[in-house]
Amino acid sequence: MTAELVRGQNRPLSQVRLEVRVSAGRPVVAGATLSDEQGRVRGVEWVAHPGAPTLPGLEVSKQAAADHRLAFDLDALPGTVHRVSVLLALPTGVGPVRFGAVAAPFVAVTGLDGSEVASYTITGLDTESAVVALELYRRQGAWKVRAVGQGYAGGLAELLTDQGLPEARRLADSINEAVAQGLARSVSAPPPRTPDADRSRQAAASAPGPDQPYAGPQGAAGTVPPLQPASSSPYDTPGGQGATVPQPGYQGGGPAQTDPAAVPQPSAAAAGPVDYSHPGRQTSAPPPPPPTAPPAPPGQPARPVAGDATGWSMEERLYNQVWGMFEDLARTTAAYRSAVDFADSRMEQELDKALSDPRSRIGGQGDAAREAAQAKHADLVDQARAALDRDLAQLAAEADVVEPALPAAYARWDNPVWHGYRVPMEIPMAVRLGDLHLPESEELSIPMLVRLPLERGLWIDSGRATLEDALADSDELRRLAMDTAVANAARLLAVYPAGEFTVHVIDPAGSAASSLAPLVRSGVLDGPPAAGATGVADVLARLTQRVDLVQMAVRGGAADSLPPGLDTAEQLLIVNDFPHGFDDRAVTQLRYLADEGPAVGVHLMLVADREDAAGYGPLLDPLWRALLRLTPVPDDHLADPWVGHAWTYEPALVPSGSQVLQQVLSQVAAARRPWNR
Repeated sequence: MTAELVRGQNRPLSQVRLEVRVSAGRPVVAGATLSDEQGRVRGVEWVAHPGAPTLPGLEVSKQAAADHRLAFDLDALPGTVHRVSVLLALPTGVGPVRFGAVAAPFVAVTGLDGSEVASYTITGLDTESAVVALELYRRQGAWKVRAVGQGYAGGLAELLTDQGLPEARRLADSINEAVAQGLARSVSAPPPRTPDADRSRQAAASAPGPDQPYAGPQGAAGTVPPLQPASSSPYDTPGGQGATVPQPGYQGGGPAQTDPAAVPQPSAAAAGPVDYSHPGRQTSAPPPPPPTAPPAPPGQPARPVAGDATGWSMEERLYNQVWGMFEDLARTTAAYRSAVDFADSRMEQELDKALSDPRSRIGGQGDAAREAAQAKHADLVDQARAALDRDLAQLAAEADVVEPALPAAYARWDNPVWHGYRVPMEIPMAVRLGDLHLPESEELSIPMLVRLPLERGLWIDSGRATLEDALADSDELRRLAMDTAVANAARLLAVYPAGEFTVHVIDPAGSAASSLAPLVRSGVLDGPPAAGATGVADVLARLTQRVDLVQMAVRGGAADSLPPGLDTAEQLLIVNDFPHGFDDRAVTQLRYLADEGPAVGVHLMLVADREDAAGYGPLLDPLWRALLRLTPVPDDHLADPWVGHAWTYEPALVPSGSQVLQQVLSQVAAARRPWNR
């Protein structure tokens, strides 16, 4: 029977092989410390964390994630260990900085078969950024679990110091560094869904009518958003979407001749702006219901329907449906892997028990025990595989109906939707940058959708990361990397309205002329690719100046004071063969653009080999972590935000011999000409 613990409560453990499952709703760091009888951690080798996830009898997650499974074998712990503390911490530098701003984390101690032994919801946290969630401790030869919930506002450093670790600060810094590197390879989770009263995309929002009060970003009538630049892309709009937010104006109707005494007066306790909306008028219509699937035959699963997720439009429904498929595949694969691990552990236990008695090794008793254990193992694995295959079949059926229904921004280049392409009037919610799949489901790919405007730049890796890459020619990999960059840039140009996306190219040595030919011939670039030291310096100076100007205007609430000639469209800078041809000043400017640019509409796309840049030492490490790494060939380097699986990424390349890229770019260029007059 499961015990729901409260702070300070304990419970005996009947098993020594356990899992501690963590559910936090957003990425958190999970770790564990080993302590002696005095509760002291003797050294860094007694701490399991993402940078060193494995200790004898203990394994934790390698990266920050919304869900964790920590494995424990208490009998395998050193005899000097009397306490194991399970730690949770918020990643530094990204997201909330205190647990009081997120949902209360939930932890559960389970057996390897998934049966829950004890659970604990960590409530009452406020300014703390690290917390000791649980303790597993020895008492009179037996193990117990205790709910702790001790938080630390000083983060991991304060927590580890409190446990007696001398090198607490240095270890905390190394943990945060390992977590930052892990987050750099993780696909960002979609933002939380907003209430029905709030349109998640202001780009699709219509201006208020004469009888409708303006609803602000949170759906509260009467609130006025900050003034945005007079362009299609407000860089700090909630939700990250691009359209100038309409300002509230005269709402119609003359002043009513009303007795002032009859007008209800707001009470002193009522805080916030006055709500001038009419109580009988509805300011926003509820989203239309999603399509429903036809009735399924008895005993059969429901047939999937494209767009059956929630949302205000078919585009938003498809976006949410794709992310739901992504999460479903991550979790069903995690369940399968956990079941296989349990089967392996159970077979190992049964073999150890059967063969520990010397008498069982004489005659056929040992062989019989081994065959029985292997048979049970095969049966458990077969059951887990059957459940996985059932889920994969359902997801594959859903993918078969979703893929043909995707709009151009979400579709592969070989999708027929591109043959009917027209330059859009609105910015879509997201754009497709490739596909993801797992080893257990190579036939099932999930579209990798990234929200727009881009929250981080892209690093197209032109180096050799895998054995498959090592077999390829170095020049061929560089060409493929640049082709990938051009395909992604063309897709971004295609999904933005005319005049709302500008592309700059830096090619110091002119080595990418063949790959850049589609962009150059079509005339969609802001200018010819910059070459040489002078060209590099000129482009970087213009973009850094633009970031400075827009930052000052937005922060000062004076967006109408921007220089008349300033291009307020979203900007993309493609840099080929970085860091060759870049001096220290240019590298510093690129780091500035990577850090500050996305918030004001300036984005980076670097085509680079990580090993070539090793000569710069740690100078470029923050730059790499600020960018999302993509590869020109399939590689298993990306992680999901839920359980942290290593997903194989396949780039979104144009099929060989296809003219679709040139056709799309020609339409984009034709739509841009009247806009630029």
